Formats: sequence, structure tokens, C-alpha cells
Amino acid sequence: MVKPKLPPEKPSDLIRSDFWFGDGNIVIIAGSAAFKVHRGQLERHSEVFSDLFSIPQPQEQELVDGCSCVELQDSPSDVFYFLSALYDGLYFKKQQASDFPAIAAVLRLSSKYLVEHLRQRCLSRLAADWPSTLAEWDRRERKSTDESGRYVPRDFCPHPILVIELALDMNLPTILPAALYDLSRYGPSKIMTGTTSPITAYDRLLGELTGDPLLPERPVRLSRDLLCRTLRGREATQRYMASFIAKELHCRAPSQDCLNREEKDNPSRPCHESFYFIMLNILRSVGGIACGRDADPLYTLVQAAEMLSRTDFSDGQRQCGLKLCQPCKIDFAEATTKAREEAWSLLPQWFGFVEGEKTDSLLDLD
Repeated sequence: MVKPKLPPEKPSDLIRSDFWFGDGNIVIIAGSAAFKVHRGQLERHSEVFSDLFSIPQPQEQELVDGCSCVELQDSPSDVFYFLSALYDGLYFKKQQASDFPAIAAVLRLSSKYLVEHLRQRCLSRLAADWPSTLAEWDRRERKSTDESGRYVPRDFCPHPILVIELALDMNLPTILPAALYDLSRYGPSKIMTGTTSPITAYDRLLGELTGDPLLPERPVRLSRDLLCRTLRGREATQRYMASFIAKELHCRAPSQDCLNREEKDNPSRPCHESFYFIMLNILRSVGGIACGRDADPLYTLVQAAEMLSRTDFSDGQRQCGLKLCQPCKIDFAEATTKAREEAWSLLPQWFGFVEGEKTDSLLDLD
């Protein structure tokens, strides 16, 4: 990806990138990196470059490898990913978190230089990873579970703080609710600690070429405002689950069509006991004992619904399912479905993007 430095007589000890074509007719300079590419390729996809190259250049100008040069105020890594997408396309064989540096870089520069097809490709990928609908979120969560059943979201999607930072920089409010919800599932200490910016492939290979140590990873943390929003949103998700337990499980009345109502001694006792059992298991999940996803009401509600069809519970002697009658199962399944849809719709409100029924954003994206 990186080739030897230009000869000493060349300006600024520029480093030739992998994009150094023998028949190139323009040299793009970004920082200490140089890219010898084709004006026609850039002009074809970007009106900004077309206008830039149309500006008359002074006759007496310093050439690089016999070509005119243009200096961009962008990071070498961003320019490398951008040119790679222009020349080779933006394709990923398999969705993984390590795609993010390329997506972020191409989004930044395709927006800046008005390369719409690349911009839309980046936005589509971000929308798939940080969706605006519950059905797409569920699809994303299924993809984040590996073949052995382990939930490994960071293998498939980058840390949400990186996405939040990009969304704020690029004014992409639609992906923020899902990203903040994802982040809120961490414990408070992890939310406050933040993450680090990923080292790009370009920087890594550049370090190998020069022998210089890689720069330390840049810490990325939420602003105070966003930290407060995230923690308040996390608290709101927990309050919602507490409300669901109180409303739908604690002393829940059986269905009007409950098949166990005919018991003489204790009408509907099997259904009452089953609802109590579901409540205890939800409380364990909320407390983080079950599987560590302790602040994820969408997942907890899925678990609650799945208990209706499980047959791996024990009554002390053998494995069995809950003793809920079919009408009570149907009623409770409808309640969990409705609660998940309601919780998803409330995300913008929980994380401070809207106030009540108002639709005006409360978040300053500038």
C-alpha cells in the first residue's frame, strides 16, 4: 500500500502511496503522502475536482514527478480510502467492525467532494448497522450472533461512540438513537471510559515502511452533554422494564378465555404461577445475572416471549414447559410485541432528541 519515498530532490520528502500510476497526470498531496492519479477519474465523479482543475495554474510551479500537484487539507488515510473507493469500488466481502475506518473516511470525503454514489453507499451501510426501524434492528442483532450462539456485536459493528462521533460530524441524526441505545447497554463505567479510534491500514503499513512506532490510539469519549443523555436514556430503559413488569406480570390477570379458570380450588393457578416464573426470570436478566445484557429491554422482552414456547424448564423432577394455557400465552405474547414496538418508538425521547410529542431535535448537531 505504501512505496519508497520520493528521491531526496523531490519536495517535502513526500511518501508515494499505492496510488501512483505511471500514466497519472496529477499528484494529490495530503500531509506527507502523495498520490499520482488521473485528472479524468476525479473530474468524472466529482464536480468539485472538475472545478478545481479548471482554475488556471501559474506557469512557474513546482512539479512532482513531472505533474502538477494539488494539496488537500484532508488526512492521508482518508484520501487513501477515498481514492481506493473511486478506483476499486467500495465493497466488503463480509460485514465486520474493521470496515468502519474506510466507511467513515469515504463518507467524509464523498460528502465534501460531492461524490454522491459513494456517499449513498456509506449511508446505506450505516443505516443497516444502526437502523431506524425495529425490524431492521432485530435483523442486525441476529447478524451479531455467531454460529455458536454467542452475541458478539463488536465483531460486526464498531464501538457506538465512534459512530456517534461520526454522526455528529456529518449531521446524521437518524442513526443516533440506535447508536445511543447500543451504547446504553454498557455499564456506566464503560460508557464513561469511552473507546479508542481504530488504527487504519494505511497508518499501520506506513509505520512498517518508516520503522517509526505507530501513534498511540486516540481516546474517544462522549461530551458531557451526550454522556448525560446516554445515562439518562439507560435509566429510562430500566424504568420502562420496571413498568412492564408491574403492569404485565405482577399479579397479572389471566386471559378472559383462560382455560384454567374452571379449577375449583384455585382458578387459573397454573397460569398465575407461570407469569410469576416469567417475572422472576426477567428480573434476573435485568439484574445482569442471566447473560450480561442487563440494560437491553428489547432483548429482555424477546426472552420473555420465548419462555412461552421453551420446554427446558425443570419442575424438580423433569424438564417441562410453562403451564400457561394457550389464550394466556397469546395475550402475553401480544403484550411483549406491543411493548417492544413502544420501547423502540420512545428511543428518541429517552435519549433527548425529542420532548414528548414534539418533533424538534433537542440535540445541537453543529
